[in-house]
Amino acid sequence: MIDIADNFGICALSIVPVRAEAAQQGEIINQLLFGDVYTVLRFSEDHKWINISSAFDDYKGWIEVKQHRPVNRSYFETVKSSNFPVCKDLIGLVRGKNRFFPIVFGSTLPYYESGFIMLGDEQYIFEGKAGLIEKSSYKVIEAIARHYLSAPYLWGGKTHFGIDCSGFVQQVFRLSGYSLPRDSMHQAEAGTEVSIQELIPGDLAFFKNAHGNIIHVGIAMEHRQIIHASGEVRIDLLDDKGIFNESTNSYTHRLASVRRILK
Repeated sequence: MIDIADNFGICALSIVPVRAEAAQQGEIINQLLFGDVYTVLRFSEDHKWINISSAFDDYKGWIEVKQHRPVNRSYFETVKSSNFPVCKDLIGLVRGKNRFFPIVFGSTLPYYESGFIMLGDEQYIFEGKAGLIEKSSYKVIEAIARHYLSAPYLWGGKTHFGIDCSGFVQQVFRLSGYSLPRDSMHQAEAGTEVSIQELIPGDLAFFKNAHGNIIHVGIAMEHRQIIHASGEVRIDLLDDKGIFNESTNSYTHRLASVRRILK
């Protein structure tokens, strides 16, 4: 039985869905990737679900108790504050004494050293390419973004196997050394606002619906292109009206604002 005193956890599976409600039918609003740590806020009445807050971006939602791996405060604080290497392969492999499983690109490798990692007090072997996250230039950001090309769109997703527009932007910038909120409406408050005429590669472009609400985001590229998750991660044209899809000869998103994150 997990006690409320165990109020820190780590994602010890490849991917854990984070839901808006404490139910299997609840909308998936985010994902934890292997190595992500979080704070436990409360339990559901039936103690089958835990409301958590991600340490990286304070994003809140529900995960199943069965997918919760408790850690102590010292471990949590170390993983939260340290720049441990991440998995740089599309798929890596974690092996323990009695289990092994794949992990995805960008997953954190806690206490990584010479191919070994620590999950709480258990040692595992990591097979794959590991690398540190460093604050990067636009060229690195573009390379990471292109690495996700053709990843299918998935609401709440954050991996090559399914990703949404804000999850894509957050992951690309996270792996480039920058912290952004999870949702596009909050990302639209980050950095500094610039005009479309001042647009440079690496700026974030935001798009609105008929009510003026932010509903989409992408990363500006050279030659007035934009890379974004819409159906799949793709590259389209960007101008002062919005995103233009050449294959359909139509605008798909209306421009709302541009924000500069890179200094």
